[in-house]
Amino acid sequence: MNVRYTRRALAQIDDVLTFIDARSPRGATHVRDRIFALVSLLQERPFAGRMTSRRNIRRLPTNPYPYLIDYRVDEDEIVILRFRHSARRQLYP
Repeated sequence: MNVRYTRRALAQIDDVLTFIDARSPRGATHVRDRIFALVSLLQERPFAGRMTSRRNIRRLPTNPYPYLIDYRVDEDEIVILRFRHSARRQLYP
């Protein structure tokens, strides 16, 4: 299944990785690798994340890191909608 990122999600991922990289380049690499691994998992198992209170929006934690990936499964693609720290408040859209 194809994966598409919204501009917002790409910007959020970039912001997080830039922040971590300034403090720990190795840490940023670990977080980036975890994100890629989870997105690969979603390609194989699109419903791996849990449902949220928002219709058709699923969430996948990036354990052991404190981030969440919000996504939607469409007929032919997975859309990564948002990437955020788990301590941040949920704001939609």
